[in-house]
Amino acid sequence: MAEEKTTAQVEETAEAKQETKVEAQVQDPKEFLENFDWDKYEQGIERVEDSKLKEFEDLVAENFVDTADEEVVQGTVVYLTEREAIIDINAKSEGVISLNEFRYNPDLKVGDKVEVLIDIREDKSGQLVLSHRKARTIMAWDRVNAAHDKEEIVSGFVKCRTKGGMIVDVFGIEAFLPGSQIDVKPIRDYDQYVNKTMEFKVVKINHEFKNVVVSHKALIEADIEEQKKEIIGQLEKGQVLEGVVKNITSYGVFIDLGGVDGLVHITDLSWSRINHPNEVVELDQKLNVVILDFDENKSRIQLGLKQLEKHPWDALSEDIKIGDKVKGKVVVIADYGAFIEVAEGVEGLIHVSEMSWSTHLRSAQDFVKVGDEVEAVVLTLDREDRKMSLGIKQLTPDPWTDITTKYPVGSKHKGIVRNFTNFGVFVELEEGIDGLIYISDLSWTKKIKHPSEFVTVGDTLEVEVLELDVDGRKLSLGHKQTTENPWDKYETEFALGTVHKGAIAEIVDKGATIDFNEDIVAFVPSRHLEKEDGKKLAKGEEAEFKIIEFNKEFKRVVASHTAIFREEEQRNVKAAVKKAAASADEAKPTLGDANEALQALKDKMEANDKKKK
Repeated sequence: MAEEKTTAQVEETAEAKQETKVEAQVQDPKEFLENFDWDKYEQGIERVEDSKLKEFEDLVAENFVDTADEEVVQGTVVYLTEREAIIDINAKSEGVISLNEFRYNPDLKVGDKVEVLIDIREDKSGQLVLSHRKARTIMAWDRVNAAHDKEEIVSGFVKCRTKGGMIVDVFGIEAFLPGSQIDVKPIRDYDQYVNKTMEFKVVKINHEFKNVVVSHKALIEADIEEQKKEIIGQLEKGQVLEGVVKNITSYGVFIDLGGVDGLVHITDLSWSRINHPNEVVELDQKLNVVILDFDENKSRIQLGLKQLEKHPWDALSEDIKIGDKVKGKVVVIADYGAFIEVAEGVEGLIHVSEMSWSTHLRSAQDFVKVGDEVEAVVLTLDREDRKMSLGIKQLTPDPWTDITTKYPVGSKHKGIVRNFTNFGVFVELEEGIDGLIYISDLSWTKKIKHPSEFVTVGDTLEVEVLELDVDGRKLSLGHKQTTENPWDKYETEFALGTVHKGAIAEIVDKGATIDFNEDIVAFVPSRHLEKEDGKKLAKGEEAEFKIIEFNKEFKRVVASHTAIFREEEQRNVKAAVKKAAASADEAKPTLGDANEALQALKDKMEANDKKKK
């Protein structure tokens, strides 16, 4: 809306027009029209040249900020109080920001340039509202994205430790630094990085969840890769290098050779046997190692530590020879023997057969255990192959040297049951003297299927020497021979035809059994269980039995109840026949009469048989 002109302005305009008319009367009309100032004539102001307008616009653009809401601009700290910072952004008023938003920068001072976000151009009180925190967040995401796209190096402050890594402040954004991305070597103490400023590379951004992942390891990998190529190119077998213990495992030690890792296997750490590599080395220890081998790409490097020292066998005294006594410590035990360290790095094997004069099977653990100090005799010694065999039993006399005097055939002794086999029992008479009792020589009367039915390991048995083989170092023993054979007595007591009283113990297949005593178990066939009335004997029923078979060798006894009354019938028949014959002689009967009498007796016997059936 145009403003109304005052009286003075009107008068000025009139005077100007009057002057213009006077000048126009004096000047040339054409020249007058070309130079006439129409803006001044119409608006009462002088026209400004375009060059001056452009200069003015540039000054405004340079010094004046268009204070649009939600816009990030740069401001200058012009004043600081205990709680606030006054920021000038070249607007018509300054903004106020709490110092809490500058906690990350304790060195903030007047004159510092800071980025701010225009929250509100003018609040109810006319105050410009700014936010440095919001501006920093917006600008941080722009910077982070730019750093990720351009693979730039950024600086960050490690705030704290978290599960699996660290939290890093990058441009005001909390980024995650995984533990595996801190360094090329394993990190054992994460706390050493807290409250430190480090350089990082942005490796991953999740825009959806606003997550940023950074890596310090990525910055040093490139340099290490160059060092690695240089080192690998110079590797040679037998070369000695200095390295640092990077990691210790149960099977070996990883050595950092300056960007290249090599493995020292546990067997290449020491000439002596060790249970774990940490007995020899410790983490971060510097040591010299020798290159033993590597693959074509030199990516797997095999190193050695013990190879830098003289082999212990080379330092073994020349005075040691076969037959000498040596002392050492048990370092390893196997089923077949034990390894004895007689000098550092020098071991000898004591086979289990050289631990005792005993010939029955035993384990090395029955004689020694790891850590024992033992004395042994050198049996074999090969310095070229670096092998030595030892013996313990040679320290004591061979018990077989006077075996015939101690244990002649027929002599009786006591021994301890040491072991079972399916066919017998091994009995130890003394250390180194073992004998075998066959299963058939355990008992005169019992039928034994396995020795465990008769004895247990550790039992003491009386034995008799049955056979002696000095050359084969074998003893044949018997246990039953130490007692009288009861079957010699039973052979008479249960002779064929003898009659004994007993009860049916069990009904078995094809017959029954009778226990005449603890040794004699007789068998009664089914047809011999028949009683006189035609019925059969039942379990528990007592009756008389006749021995119809006795075998001492196989311990077999067979009895019959039926045979008792059958023989009586046969005796009756014979007696009747004899009586009939005598009567016939007296009466002088005819031949027909005699036949009739015999036929009558025969019919009676058949009738009895049918009745029984």
